[in-house]
Amino acid sequence: MLSFEKSHIGKLELRNHIVMAPMCMNSADEEGHVKNFHIIHYGNAAIGGVGLIIVEATAVVPEGRILGQDLGLWDDSQIAGHQKIVEVAHEFGAKVGIQLAHAGRKCAIPGVEIFAPSAIAFSDKYATPTALDHSGIQRIKEAFKAAAIRSVAAGYDTIEIHAAHGYLLHEFLSPLSNKRTDEYGGSRPNRVRLLNEVAAEIRSVIPEDMPLIVRISDLDYYQGGLDIAEMVELVNLLKDRFDLTHVSSGTLIEEARIFPFPGYQVPYSEAIKTRCNVKTMAVGLITNIEQIEEILNNKRA
Repeated sequence: MLSFEKSHIGKLELRNHIVMAPMCMNSADEEGHVKNFHIIHYGNAAIGGVGLIIVEATAVVPEGRILGQDLGLWDDSQIAGHQKIVEVAHEFGAKVGIQLAHAGRKCAIPGVEIFAPSAIAFSDKYATPTALDHSGIQRIKEAFKAAAIRSVAAGYDTIEIHAAHGYLLHEFLSPLSNKRTDEYGGSRPNRVRLLNEVAAEIRSVIPEDMPLIVRISDLDYYQGGLDIAEMVELVNLLKDRFDLTHVSSGTLIEEARIFPFPGYQVPYSEAIKTRCNVKTMAVGLITNIEQIEEILNNKRA
């Protein structure tokens, strides 16, 4: 079965094709440190035979958290906890990556100033963000770079940049949330600029053979937002930076409606894979080996 054959992301060899995608567990302490919960949670996946574990969205700055109990890697004191996750995963044969993230306008921590490409709130339940100026954008890039350095120090095998699900880098990509008129807004090359620059900063500080993954939302499910055709164009502007494109969808706009079913996002992976000529990862209600075999045998991811 293809599911259990070895696979590769760049030069990183995995024992199979099965990945534990990042999930927000909201179980860190208030300073973003790893707790025993995380060691058990990820260790269990490694014991169960997963080929690659991608640790949940981990904030590069405190205001980049989604909720107050999210993991962080904005401070050196957080490295030791991540090292424990990596050590346990490696002990039981899994490779392990980390998803570096900034929540942007979807930070829901009370009293925290939040930032976005434009001063547009996610909904009336969220604060209106401050539009990032150029010095703020530079701080974002430096924060991702510093978190990548800490990820390497923790021993992670790969890094995934979170540019999906309505968080900061997705907000820059979508014309629904990015109304800027400078070099970071408007045209596709401009809207993809920050993600390209973040990737370049990370590439500059990680080992040459360490693969870099990007997670994207392939469409916004909302008129005027990203659709598959535009994401193909954006990925073509990004693809030289990444070894793998992790294809998800949605959650930029609160009122957008998604009607999920088993494997509902697999066609998006297939479209990006074939039309951009890149390696992709499919995700979303893939729950059994028969599904995985169909996806792999038909080269949909």
